[in-house]
Amino acid sequence: MRFLLLLSLLSPLSCLAETTQKGLEQVQHIIVIYLENHGFDNLYGRFPNADGLPEHPTPQTDPNGQPYVSLPPVMNTEHKPAVLDSRFPSDLPNRPFPIDRYVPPEQKTGDLVHRFYQNQAQIHGGLNDRFAAISDAGGLAMGYYDGSTLPLRKYAQRYTLADHFFQGAFGGSFLNHFWLVCACTPRFDNATEAMRAVLDKDGRLIKDGAVTPDGYAVNTLQPATIPFKLGTSPAARLPLQPMDTIGDRLSENGIAWAWYSGGWQAAIDGHPGPDFQFHHQPFGYFSRYAEGTPGRAEHLKDEAEFLSGIDSGHLPAVAFYKPIGELNEHPGYADLMAGEQHIAELLGRIEKSPLWHNAVVIVTYDENGGFWDHVAPPAKDRWGPGTRVPTLVISPWAKRSHVDHTEYDTTSILKLIETRFGLQPLGTRDENADGLSGAFDFDQPPD
Repeated sequence: MRFLLLLSLLSPLSCLAETTQKGLEQVQHIIVIYLENHGFDNLYGRFPNADGLPEHPTPQTDPNGQPYVSLPPVMNTEHKPAVLDSRFPSDLPNRPFPIDRYVPPEQKTGDLVHRFYQNQAQIHGGLNDRFAAISDAGGLAMGYYDGSTLPLRKYAQRYTLADHFFQGAFGGSFLNHFWLVCACTPRFDNATEAMRAVLDKDGRLIKDGAVTPDGYAVNTLQPATIPFKLGTSPAARLPLQPMDTIGDRLSENGIAWAWYSGGWQAAIDGHPGPDFQFHHQPFGYFSRYAEGTPGRAEHLKDEAEFLSGIDSGHLPAVAFYKPIGELNEHPGYADLMAGEQHIAELLGRIEKSPLWHNAVVIVTYDENGGFWDHVAPPAKDRWGPGTRVPTLVISPWAKRSHVDHTEYDTTSILKLIETRFGLQPLGTRDENADGLSGAFDFDQPPD
């Protein structure tokens, strides 16, 4: 087994099963960069040829269904309790507005509610007209960035931008990280009543909670073993999960993989950075990768190893990368520009590395962060998909200067990995997903 793992690290093609997409066998490295909390219209609504901001958007309505005369005032939720954000006008028109007219991308805005039941209520059956009403940040939910000077824009212009890619699940980062690695929703069968949401007979939220009435964990919970947020009681931490992940599928087939995270080593050493996000480490919630397991030692790595692997050309066949909090673009504790610059520098590093000639890099966002988007998500199952998010496919084989209108969601990344390496699907969603087929042209000349 050790020989197979070593062989897969040096030459992923040696373990390739038959693929169904011609040309995909040339890909030896799939690198997934997972950013935070921006919808498609919020960052790419003004991108040429994309399905962006409509000329006549549907007005936002109040909880009674009446259109607002002007948007609710923008609140800064970084203050507790939230206060008015005086950088924004108090009478913004009831339509999308440019955030960077008032707050440049180098500055932080407040955070916005982005939870399981709230995301569904904001979508409102596809009308997408309750984002402002249900947001704790008020009218900020309708904000977007011009984006033309953002560092990642040049990669969207050069390679492929997917404009119908939806977050895998409703709600926030916690659940969408699970859907990235297992296409599943975790269970917490013995959660206390205080942790459970309460719904009325029509499924409307009466009391919010981290766990559904029937025992599924859908909002942020800390993992059972370190690293977790200090002071979290054991009874409030999610029990270790037994389900299979994409990591398990890869390991079973001798394919090397790793999850790399900014600040990981400091966190497991007991001194996490102030913006290290424990719930952004999805494999740590699974029993096979818990504290002290061989799986953790082999597959959960620090950012430093990711960077050295890029430079040496010895990343595993599948690599996930999660930036530390201050560089992940999350409103509230991170600004947009710092994250964009970080990822653009990272992409430049990959382009100059020995990996580039046979790599596919996917830059995507876990969820919309509470920002409005005008496209209704497709209805698939109880869990999602949720709101549309930006996704860039960067590779020598990515179609150049291309906007891909194919429908995808987060599980399309799993489908791509499964197709490339001949793996069994984890569930029905990834089994039926499109594995980013519209993003590639394997017959085009080298970039």
